[in-house]
Amino acid sequence: MTTMMIAATYMKRALSLAGRGAGFASPNPLVGAVVVKDGKIVGEGWHEVFGGPHAEVNAIAQAGAQADGADLYVNLEPCSHQGKTPPCTGLIIRSGIKKVIIGMQDPNPLVNGKGTAFLKHNGIEVYTGLLESECKKRNEVFTKFITTGKPFVTFKYAMTLDGKIATVDNASRWITGEESRKIVHKLRHDMSSVMVGVDTVIYDDPMLNVRLAGKKWKQPLKVIADSSLRIPLDARALSVDPQLCLIASTVKADKNKVMEIRRMGAQVLICPGKDGRVDLPFLFTTLGAMEIDGVLLEGGSTLAFSALKDGLVDKVIAFVAPKILGGSRAPAPVGGEGIAAMEDAIYLRDLKIRKVGADLMIEAYIK
Repeated sequence: MTTMMIAATYMKRALSLAGRGAGFASPNPLVGAVVVKDGKIVGEGWHEVFGGPHAEVNAIAQAGAQADGADLYVNLEPCSHQGKTPPCTGLIIRSGIKKVIIGMQDPNPLVNGKGTAFLKHNGIEVYTGLLESECKKRNEVFTKFITTGKPFVTFKYAMTLDGKIATVDNASRWITGEESRKIVHKLRHDMSSVMVGVDTVIYDDPMLNVRLAGKKWKQPLKVIADSSLRIPLDARALSVDPQLCLIASTVKADKNKVMEIRRMGAQVLICPGKDGRVDLPFLFTTLGAMEIDGVLLEGGSTLAFSALKDGLVDKVIAFVAPKILGGSRAPAPVGGEGIAAMEDAIYLRDLKIRKVGADLMIEAYIK
């Protein structure tokens, strides 16, 4: 194995460790760190929870005295500023680490090159850009949030091979198989919030939470766009963990119902109206101000089109089931008024397709 291949193996390990913080570290980045000495891993760590020790701290603590003279692999540039925890660069220098290999520069303006410069100034060898594209993908949510103040938005949907998300009678359980549904629940865990329109709540009555066995899972904030506050008071999204439910409405909302929902423990956010609906740019900006760094947009079709038209969607994940429903009245993933000219279509890039059980999972980014 070449030196570069060996180095890439350690960075892949750091990326794998970083993923363990998904859902828990938000709105901080996902970071993993590996301490290597004499060709052997002597310390590992990741940023486990927001406000807790950073990956480098955990990895160096595990390495102990063996950190002296070792190499440190980390997928994101170590911080050099005082946040909720002390800067990692100081600890790296004190530990005796001789070389730091970094996957990507930190997009946070408070760091952005400063951590690297500080390490170099103190005599540490620093190399950057190892597996950079993979490192950028790992922290795509953080990068969007820290540079714009707005959440990274993933539009997720499941449909049949003929493009239907429900039958002509609006029955939608279950289009995809169990394997696909498990991935969706993991996506909910990873993202800070999950969002739907009120029609989805009325027709499907989803709980919008994570229901996976095993380890402890983080529950997302449930955001429901409901301009006229039509949500039933016995809706499962509202009655299960109401403190994690935020309903975005407008001045059209009945004030008594607003008070009733708030008494249940849920939040009601009165937004400006736009074309008779909730102003989505205002809503997403507000979510960003609340430190909601990621939104999993799960429908319905009118909300999806509005978000796409307003340029709010960053990524699309589609699950396609090997089924055909037919029916001109059966709903499709994206509705609304639609786009008239083909040249105005919303294009996708960097498509990736993989098989999940009997389904196909398509992942792409808005061009």
